[in-house]
Amino acid sequence: VAKAILRKTDAVSEVFASLSHPIRLRVLCFLMEEEKKVSELTEFCGISQPAMSQFLARMKNDGLLDCRKDGTRVFYRIADEKLLRLLKVVKEIYC
Repeated sequence: VAKAILRKTDAVSEVFASLSHPIRLRVLCFLMEEEKKVSELTEFCGISQPAMSQFLARMKNDGLLDCRKDGTRVFYRIADEKLLRLLKVVKEIYC
């Protein structure tokens, strides 16, 4: 039981670490309703495209986001239903 708790708390800690940057949190909040193009995310967050690409790469690597390509456009969406549920609770409490 203790080992299972340790594994789960490690996983939760990793999710919270990914959420700890304001830009990453803004991206996730913006993606709560539907997938978005990289250009939409960049405009919403007010940062450069190269900076956004770095944030998106980390979030995809962390398992927070999935993406799909449509021609030259790339669309991102939240990868995990549990993360979406967590974000909805955070929004309810803080927003």
